[in-house]
Amino acid sequence: MALVSTTVVASPSYHYDLLFPPGRRRRLRCCRQPSSRFRGMVVVAAARAAAAAETGVGGGGGNSYEVESLIDRLSNLPPRGSIARCLETARHRLTLQDFAAVYREFSRRGDWQRSLRLFKYMQRQSWCRPDEHIHAIVIGVLGRQGPALLDKCLEVFHELPAESRSALSYTSLIAAYARNALHEEARELLAQMKSSGVAPTAATYNTVLAACARATDPPVPFDMLLGLFAEMRHDPSPSVRPDLTTYNTLLAAASVRALSDQSEMLLRTMLEAGVLPDTASYRHIVDAFASAGYLSRVAELFAEMAATGHTPDPSAYLGLMEAHTRVGATADAVAVLRQMQADGCPPTAATYRVLLDLYGRQGRFDGVRELFREMRTAVPPDTATYNVLFRVFGDGGFFKEVVELFQDMLHSGVEPDIDTCENVMVACGRGGLHEDAREVLDYITQEGMVPTAKAYTGLVEALGHAAMYEEAYVAFNMMTEIGSLPTIETYNALANAFAKGGLFQEAEAIFSRMTNNAAIQKDKDSFDALIEAYCQGAQLDDAVKAYMEMRKSRFNPDERSLEGVLNAYCIAGVIDESKEQFEELQSMVTVPSIIAYCMMLSLYARNDRWTDAYDLLEEMKTTRASNTHQVIASMIKGEYDDDSNWQMVEYVLDNSNLEGCDYSLRFFNALLDVLWWFGQKGRAARVLEQALKYGLFPELFRDTKLVWSADVHRMSVGGALVAVSVWLNKLYDRLKEDENLPQLASVVVLRGQMEKSTITRGLPIAKVVYSFLNDTLSSSFHYPKWNKGRIICLKSQLKKLQSAIDSSNGAAISGFVHMTNSHLPSPGSKLYTRESQAENGAAHLTDDTLLEDDTLASTYLYPLRRPESTTAPAEMEPESAAARQAKESLDLAFQMSQILDTGLDRHTLSLLMALCDRGANPEALAALVRELSSAAPPTAAAAATTTASNPTAVAPSPKTTSLFPSGFRQP
Repeated sequence: MALVSTTVVASPSYHYDLLFPPGRRRRLRCCRQPSSRFRGMVVVAAARAAAAAETGVGGGGGNSYEVESLIDRLSNLPPRGSIARCLETARHRLTLQDFAAVYREFSRRGDWQRSLRLFKYMQRQSWCRPDEHIHAIVIGVLGRQGPALLDKCLEVFHELPAESRSALSYTSLIAAYARNALHEEARELLAQMKSSGVAPTAATYNTVLAACARATDPPVPFDMLLGLFAEMRHDPSPSVRPDLTTYNTLLAAASVRALSDQSEMLLRTMLEAGVLPDTASYRHIVDAFASAGYLSRVAELFAEMAATGHTPDPSAYLGLMEAHTRVGATADAVAVLRQMQADGCPPTAATYRVLLDLYGRQGRFDGVRELFREMRTAVPPDTATYNVLFRVFGDGGFFKEVVELFQDMLHSGVEPDIDTCENVMVACGRGGLHEDAREVLDYITQEGMVPTAKAYTGLVEALGHAAMYEEAYVAFNMMTEIGSLPTIETYNALANAFAKGGLFQEAEAIFSRMTNNAAIQKDKDSFDALIEAYCQGAQLDDAVKAYMEMRKSRFNPDERSLEGVLNAYCIAGVIDESKEQFEELQSMVTVPSIIAYCMMLSLYARNDRWTDAYDLLEEMKTTRASNTHQVIASMIKGEYDDDSNWQMVEYVLDNSNLEGCDYSLRFFNALLDVLWWFGQKGRAARVLEQALKYGLFPELFRDTKLVWSADVHRMSVGGALVAVSVWLNKLYDRLKEDENLPQLASVVVLRGQMEKSTITRGLPIAKVVYSFLNDTLSSSFHYPKWNKGRIICLKSQLKKLQSAIDSSNGAAISGFVHMTNSHLPSPGSKLYTRESQAENGAAHLTDDTLLEDDTLASTYLYPLRRPESTTAPAEMEPESAAARQAKESLDLAFQMSQILDTGLDRHTLSLLMALCDRGANPEALAALVRELSSAAPPTAAAAATTTASNPTAVAPSPKTTSLFPSGFRQP
């Protein structure tokens, strides 16, 4: 309607009734005009003018040349310019219809000043004096500018002669007041209109009703609205009757006031009057009952309507279904679908989309799949439906299923849009599916679409999760070349990729480029990426400084931020600071994540704080807030090793993988780390196998004809040792099978710019892995001169190892490293801090404790020696059986000694084993053997001993002061 602010516009005949009431239509027919064609043009022009006055939208494309020229001249007219000069060339060639088009354009621009100046000029001219339609349009233009111009609206209205005023001008003025929430003035104008003998139209009543319905301060009583409604129903003019706009206005008012009974009454009255509800009507009814907490009544109303032959349309059921979804009533929403089908109203794609989205938000992914299969039999899925599925499965962690659905979409002939491709790219990014992400990007370019920054961000993230740093950086630069500017999410995605691998220098360079070139400041996620990069790169001082800078920048740390700082403290080995950080984390969340618990457990284990470790394990096991914590704690303690219980562990690991690669990498690193330091190598190997099954650490094991490699640069210290142990056993099997040997075997411990620095040998992962390799396989591995981030074994050394295995005469050895689960150390055991305790004079233990500690230490630190049981049998074995067992142990140890090329003869090895059985420190014996042996220099032995006693220590720098006692610093 021309001057009614409602959501529904009436039919063309409705506008005709507004512009020309029945009485005036008769007068028009009596006028002696040249032809009916001209009369039709006037009617059309007036209808367009009324529509323009309502919407304020002008049509510039359909205007004549004279109109366009006049608009341009008036637009360029200075404030004191002459309008007469603008109209000189078009004088007597412009009609009122043309001027109405000019006003429509100025109304669209909100240029009321030029509209008013033009109106004043027209009033002074006889050839273009404005009629009532022009007055109505000008009043509408001024009324949209706010209450300040209402006086001018009145002025324009009063300038119209009283005998020329009809419902059109009155309604325009009423609409101006109604639009500015002046409902009392609107009602007074309605009364004045009636007293002047001008019959209101339906549009007039609707305008006043809309003004009263929108009033909020104070709200108009609903009874007053019903009074206007009754007045409208009993109007003497048969053309003035409530229409769809009237009922929708009243239903909207009832909805805001939560008047469910009145809404039901209006619906029944509406149906009795033969006015069919539309989408807005049903939505207002549903909202009214929802506000009153009585949604079940709506379903009953719909059933009654269907029984009487007034079956609601699909939009009605859709609105009711959406109301149920807003309160999470899944069963009721599904019941609406079933009622819809029973009432004979076929569901639409939008109906199914609401339920699919509801199931997805509740994590009922099986329900999503089942409902989608049902949908495909009822209605073809459209692009919007697939977009919902991509978002649901992407948020749920089913990244491969998103890719499969995208392929199904293409095969079904449904054309994806850019939102579809973006959702798929985001899922590929979170899941590390870089090959699929590249295929989707190719599809985008082939279809002529321009890849957005969001799409490229997904590609960069996917490549980063696969440790393909060069490719990720190329994709980052490619998007800038095609004009798709990176967003802060793109920069963070690339920095996160570098952070996972400890490439802190590259991460710093990316953020420097972001700040200096793109003028984008770091956000909380940026600082989280920096903290992780510094921790993985062993720049722990810088990690804490980045956290402090984040706090100074007034970013509130979340659980991820606090876990990053906790990781820095735990790597540094500072217990008090780690406990404080863990307590702060506990105060923020209900239950800290498994990642945080594993960090603390690893810290306690490496510092032989077994009492604290077991207390924390018991806390995890007894927590009722998370079954995941209970399962992981039981798994660490060895309670889930059998196949039936291990399925529970796999279920927990599956759920962690659904969080995406970013979380999964941190989760598995923390879990592998604690399993290693607890001596649970067998369980750690099974967990690592699951991680590889999920596609994590795709760079870990790579075999070519030239190189056999293990890449552990993205792993924790314990995780790296687990991976190297598994890799060494694979290496043993290959050497045993007489495979063709490569040129070298390599263990990658660092990547990026740090590969060029010799200081990298002192970083935790590099130092521990190098010591572990040399302890396991003597001096077979070394650092090459051409790369400081790799530890290699040349083909000549591999041949020696192969010869040693061949000479073992088929001894029953599973590999270089025994991946078995040791008994958990008892409280007070000293496995990793014995040397420091001995130096402090605190190593005065009983013989039984010393024997137990040495047995455990030999199991944890020397993986080639089989663990010895500390549990006495129920009955003593015969002396011959014990002697046979001792001989078999000696034979096995001597065979392994030959494989490792230690240079020890059988007699020396038996003496060393006897000393260990009597309580001698295996580490001290190992150091003594290295000193006396000519095969290894004393410095290597010293380095290995230092690493074994404190695996994560880094040499302090005399030039800088570290925040940590262990002296971690940035080189």
